[in-house]
Amino acid sequence: MAHSQDENWRILIVEDDERLAALTKDYLESNGLSVSIEGDGSRAIERIKSEQPDLVVLDLMLPGEDGLAVCRIVRPHYKGPILMLTARTEDLDQVLGLEMGADDYVAKPVRPRVLLARIRALLRRVREEVVVDAEENSTDNRLSFGNLVVDNAMREAWLDGKGIELTSAEFDLLWLLCSSAGRVLTREEIFHQLRGIEYDGQDRSIDVRVSRIRPKVGDDPMNPRRIKTVRSKGYLFVKEL
Repeated sequence: MAHSQDENWRILIVEDDERLAALTKDYLESNGLSVSIEGDGSRAIERIKSEQPDLVVLDLMLPGEDGLAVCRIVRPHYKGPILMLTARTEDLDQVLGLEMGADDYVAKPVRPRVLLARIRALLRRVREEVVVDAEENSTDNRLSFGNLVVDNAMREAWLDGKGIELTSAEFDLLWLLCSSAGRVLTREEIFHQLRGIEYDGQDRSIDVRVSRIRPKVGDDPMNPRRIKTVRSKGYLFVKEL
């Protein structure tokens, strides 16, 4: 049964396995999503830029440009969520994907129900962002920490008055840390808040994102003062430096 909330969301599947792509398309469309397919990485780059789909499902192994290259090249031109499909055992692939700007990843072979759940979670986040953007900007939506300003209504951050380049997922994590400044957030809490699923104890996506955010907000990655790692617990955003 199609969910009305999913209607009109446009998904681009970038996958060179035609049979798998077609099966995935059929399943997602039977659940109310609008889906198109691209099998070549180089063509996918142009389509993502020109079509601006609501979400991209991106396979890692592609002819033309591979998934990591596609992700890196389109990121400055595409703000929507990118869900990467990675080999089951390649933890490094997942980390690299996140570093290139992917928002989430699913290990292959992909169970269609799991893929749909992840897609819906990412699209829900987009919808919530739109709602926040539509609300009147209030002081609750802007937080300042010395030379760092983070604005949740505009979904932008500035360091020393200059805009910081953040992916959607990086901004979500930064805002979560900032809005809980002075309190240790466990990986379990962060994981549940950002991805809506339970932390499995193995996933390194939060740690990768923190390491990417630190230099962007003026932190020394080797000796961070703003976003501190609390050993065996999680992360603490320091209120005052």
